[in-house]
Amino acid sequence: MANAFFTDLLATISERSRTLLRRGVSNETKQDASDLLELCHALLSSRGEASGTAMAREVLDRYHHLDDEGRLAFFGALARDYGPDREKLIQAIETWRAQPDNGDASDLHFASEPRRQELIRRLNRAPGGTSELVAMRVDLLRVMKGSRDLATLDRDITHLLSSWFNRGFLVLRRIDWSSPANILEKIIRYEAVHEIRDWDDLRRRIDPVDRRCYAFFHPALVDEPLIFVEVALTETIPGAIAPLLAEDRQPVPAERARTAVFYSISNTQRGLGGISFGSFLIKQVVEELQRELPKLDTFVTLSPVPGFMQWLKQANDLPVSDEGRALLEQLDRPDWHENADLSAQLRTVIEPLAAYYFLKARTPKGRLIDSVARFHLGNGARLERIDWLGDLSPKGLRESAGIMVNYLYRLEDIEKNHEAYVNQGEVAASSAVKKLLKSEGRRLLDMRLS
Repeated sequence: MANAFFTDLLATISERSRTLLRRGVSNETKQDASDLLELCHALLSSRGEASGTAMAREVLDRYHHLDDEGRLAFFGALARDYGPDREKLIQAIETWRAQPDNGDASDLHFASEPRRQELIRRLNRAPGGTSELVAMRVDLLRVMKGSRDLATLDRDITHLLSSWFNRGFLVLRRIDWSSPANILEKIIRYEAVHEIRDWDDLRRRIDPVDRRCYAFFHPALVDEPLIFVEVALTETIPGAIAPLLAEDRQPVPAERARTAVFYSISNTQRGLGGISFGSFLIKQVVEELQRELPKLDTFVTLSPVPGFMQWLKQANDLPVSDEGRALLEQLDRPDWHENADLSAQLRTVIEPLAAYYFLKARTPKGRLIDSVARFHLGNGARLERIDWLGDLSPKGLRESAGIMVNYLYRLEDIEKNHEAYVNQGEVAASSAVKKLLKSEGRRLLDMRLS
């Protein structure tokens, strides 16, 4: 209540100051970048808290009246003209070179900070400023188009957002059928892995005794989940998504559950892209589940492989024989998975290729191709199992030939797996996955795998 009182008080003072500010402004609904930049300059020069808050709110309001061309000009000016104070930076460098010490190093650090970072901090003081800046970054990402100058601006914004959205400010909340309707509606809207069709579908995912949903929230974005995970409690590790989402499935009694399956993780804020919440979320949810259900001993994902089909179609050095390549052409048939003989033949080719995709294939920069794999392996998980025909939805067939995978989170191995992946690029994988490269299916693979 105290926080709400002071927030309302600040907003009232800010609004009164904005009224005075607007008396000298004409035709305010017709904005261009130069008008906005003049106000930004005044905001950086302002010393008063209330007037600065009002000015920050006015900047954000006027920004909304810019068209794409105006926003591009505004971002360009911030990147070009709001860098470090060059004279102060040169002086700090010379002082450091003359007699380096900790104090001079600190001066050098602050002198090198771009002025746009302080501008962004002051904009964040406005009521609702944090959410406005997250939305502003969405606009920036949309218009960047490879610009190095704008990439520099984006790096500064991301640096500040990373500080404001660090783990210490995040609050974990369980989402269930008693959660506010506006939050539940956002879970439906933001679900990015397995579409939630309607309210009944949502209830099946969060209400039964063997279902859980958790989300991270931030105090500055009220009732706005930043990332959420859907969890199924099962007796064994599942190999397909359809049984988990079936309308007529029988819930598993909580006392019989031994496995927690993270089958959908969705980031909700594009403006916070590149700021990692997922690793913290999974680890904290594991801790929550272990406290609630001590008999749980296995924590896995059931994950899509969104880049696999694209790799199959575009890789120039696909390690497969002519016979195997001819079989892969059958994937263009919409009903290939319904033909038992064809499906069995394709399995002997695709499963070893999937193992190669995770264990050997890399981008030109040496990264794993699959974004989901990068996320889980970077968090210290182990590639546990490749699931043949795990996702027969149109999206699953189109993106991964129906392949899904299980990543295993074993708490005692997370740190070791993470270090090996980050430092040596090693993928922690089960013996079952590694054996796929040596299986009978390898007779269809090119000798380059040997």
